[in-house]
Amino acid sequence: MNKRMSALKFALENELKERDFYLENARRTKNLAGKNMFKQIAEEEKEHYEMLKILYKTWEEKKKWPATIPLKVNKSLSSNILQPMSGKKGARIKGNDDDLKAIRTAIDFEARGMALYTKLEEGSTDPKEKAFFKLLAGIERQHFMSLRETEEFLTDPASWYQHMEKTSLDGG
Repeated sequence: MNKRMSALKFALENELKERDFYLENARRTKNLAGKNMFKQIAEEEKEHYEMLKILYKTWEEKKKWPATIPLKVNKSLSSNILQPMSGKKGARIKGNDDDLKAIRTAIDFEARGMALYTKLEEGSTDPKEKAFFKLLAGIERQHFMSLRETEEFLTDPASWYQHMEKTSLDGG
């Protein structure tokens, strides 16, 4: 139980730190794609924090998985950020070194989040608890993949556009 509580406490602190990081970089960047990606993930991290806070408090009081608190997390929308960017002028501003550093730091955050939630899922015997941590790990994975795509978009927009249009180039 103590291991789980410290892992949850760590996850809570991480979600807050990450949210602050994303908001700070959303304000800083001039690139519209980066700005929108950071804002979207910041909102999702806030939601994760709120759910984990309820969970932590309940576990602290009752020493078990909450039976009555509905713990549901919305699906990540981060993967929808880049598609509508193709026609926007602000999206054509190439990412600078600060943008790339922020994206790469964020990729690392999400990889660590995935690992933590997967570990919590694997260490659980309660099916609802397992499902919850599996969901969080999946969302962190979506963030990770979206950020990797954003990294490609910022470093080589032409290749990113070509990659996105491949489905229409195959004649199918």
